[in-house]
Amino acid sequence: MPDGGVVSPEPLTIVNLSEIYLDGSIGANREVPIAGKTSLGIDGQVAFTLATLMKVWDTHTGAWNFASSITLPYVWTKVDASLGVGARQASTSDRASNLFDLYFTPVIAGYHITKVDHVAFSFNIWAPTGQYDPNALANPSLNNWTFIPQVAYTRIFPEWGFQIDAVLGVQFYTRNTATDYQNAPLLTFDIMALKHLPHGISAGLIIGTVQQLGNDSGPTADKLNGFRGHDLAIGPIVTYDTKLNGKTPLSLSARWVPTVSSQNRLSSTRTFMVSGAIAF
Repeated sequence: MPDGGVVSPEPLTIVNLSEIYLDGSIGANREVPIAGKTSLGIDGQVAFTLATLMKVWDTHTGAWNFASSITLPYVWTKVDASLGVGARQASTSDRASNLFDLYFTPVIAGYHITKVDHVAFSFNIWAPTGQYDPNALANPSLNNWTFIPQVAYTRIFPEWGFQIDAVLGVQFYTRNTATDYQNAPLLTFDIMALKHLPHGISAGLIIGTVQQLGNDSGPTADKLNGFRGHDLAIGPIVTYDTKLNGKTPLSLSARWVPTVSSQNRLSSTRTFMVSGAIAF
């Protein structure tokens, strides 16, 4: 998000609503682990509705500021797969919609290096609170804990009306005890360049990548030689910032970030996100 490395020096309550849609696939020339089995390729659609509440704590003005946040996600997902071997192979489909796993950030520590350089450190957690059926193709849960240490950086160039935001994180997963599947850690890196235009409008470009650090493990993963994957996505973003009644900040954004390269991960040219945030 814009200003990802900035934690406000003033106490704030921020409410953010986001909608993410992805329609992607892994080609039928690859076996994919799912529901404790393997599928020849997979097609997946997912729509996330995310409601986030962030509290910036009153720590007075200074170099360090702190915040916490919690996100309640709702998911709709549809999965098409081909299960079985040879003549016994059969196409099947499954859908699910429900509250997804809870996402929360106990602490975000922001440091103001200068007035135009900012960095924020956070520790983020996905908790397996959603319903999970180990025999289902589509599930509103990953059925594991995910721990994500993350650092975000924002550099503002006021003389050019330009800024850069970058986020680096590593995702550590616990084992899915229902399927005995262990995801390897994932390194994620995203960078966004924004040009500020008149009337509160900004436009820019996002580049993001996911790189798997090692092989997945477990009986199914071992059959697929660890199912190691990576991807790269690039796309535009447009934002709009204003103040309601001249005093309440409102931020809106829309982006399209299609996959340009992928292995053993869903490849999608239809990846969209719209969001709105208001601060009190």
